[in-house]
Amino acid sequence: MAIHPSAIVDPKAELDSSVEVGPYSIIGPNVKIGARTKVGPHVVIEGHTTIGEDNHIFQFASLGAMPQDKKYAGEETKLEIGDRNTIREFCTFNLGTAQDVGVTRLGNDNWIMAYVHLAHDCQVGNHTIFANSAQLAGHVHIGDWVILGGFTLIHQFCRIGDHAMTGFGAKISQDISPFVMASGTPTTAYGINAEGLRRRGFSPDQITGIKRAYKTVYRSGLTLEEAKTKLLEEAAASPESAKYIEQMHTFISEAQRGLLR
Repeated sequence: MAIHPSAIVDPKAELDSSVEVGPYSIIGPNVKIGARTKVGPHVVIEGHTTIGEDNHIFQFASLGAMPQDKKYAGEETKLEIGDRNTIREFCTFNLGTAQDVGVTRLGNDNWIMAYVHLAHDCQVGNHTIFANSAQLAGHVHIGDWVILGGFTLIHQFCRIGDHAMTGFGAKISQDISPFVMASGTPTTAYGINAEGLRRRGFSPDQITGIKRAYKTVYRSGLTLEEAKTKLLEEAAASPESAKYIEQMHTFISEAQRGLLR
């Protein structure tokens, strides 16, 4: 274990023997850190925080502080971070709250740039990229392979589906369906993330099916209920892209804050 002499690590903290901790970092008693994770200088990790293996946490990050929620009364809530994440400078990830699942989660293989905020009870999947200063309010759910442009702001309780993407300065106050790009002022749906899907191995037929589904929901003039019915018809007629069209249908059906149009 390589812990700089100026770092303060509580004796009760559980750190794998291969963990590195940089100068002046502070690690609290209820923190667990897995193998080969690197904690840079001037990092504060507190609360009931569990961090997996092979993460790289850069200087001045604050992980596991109490939620910025006036209802918080010191309940034993958690922050869970998976494996192989890059967490850059000045990121702030808060604990969960008793009013939700009680856990803020970041999955695996995420690239989180500087000044990103994950508020209480956010649930972030795998393989995401959050550009500088993306800000998530409480209870936000982010799927896998999502890309958030710099300075994206997401309202509490919103959901962003798998493979979705936002542009610079997007302001999100409703759910974004899987595969959809959102940008502009005001922020609206703006096609599908076709290039991202190609890079991840989606076939031309699958992308065509997803694009057709997007047009059904966002460009056809149908009501949302009519569009949902047509999506199921399209899924039945397009075996290769059926599971992705059905994924959009399920996401839309479960939207709580309405769908960004």
